[in-house]
Amino acid sequence: MPFYEHVFLARQDISQAQVDALTKEYAQIIEDGGGRIGKTEYWGIKTIAFKIKKNRKAHYCLMNIDAPPPAVAEMERRMGLSGDVIRFLTIRVAAHEAEPSVQMKKSDRDERRDGDRGFRGDRGFRGDRGFRGDRGSFRGDRGARGPERGAPRRDREEADRPRASRDGEASEEA
Repeated sequence: MPFYEHVFLARQDISQAQVDALTKEYAQIIEDGGGRIGKTEYWGIKTIAFKIKKNRKAHYCLMNIDAPPPAVAEMERRMGLSGDVIRFLTIRVAAHEAEPSVQMKKSDRDERRDGDRGFRGDRGFRGDRGFRGDRGSFRGDRGARGPERGAPRRDREEADRPRASRDGEASEEA
């Protein structure tokens, strides 16, 4: 039987228990069709890149499936009819990965990072320069950093001057 990785997104306003119930329901459909579920991972509520059916966030869930194509097609048909599932994607793979998915590894990496670096609460300190407001100038005061307000721009001055031709003579093209 072919191997599949299946990810579905459930609405943000349902609970995690309801997402688990959906996962069990779809796993039962696969098992009734003669397949089996290798592993399931709940990735949590994540922000979606764009609105999908008026939702900005969704519950993400991964299922590793070993089933014949008709069983997967039946599961996808029922997901399309469900009001709680807003998107799903099924991909056929050569083999399932034994270790946790990248999404699950990401949380482990975040935990290790916080432990290795220790306390990181001193980022706002700027040393002997002071804080951001102590720079001595404000946006409207350009000083030596830029042209005065109302001064002509260089490109306008250059456009008024006659251009030199290739022969070295001045031409009156402006």
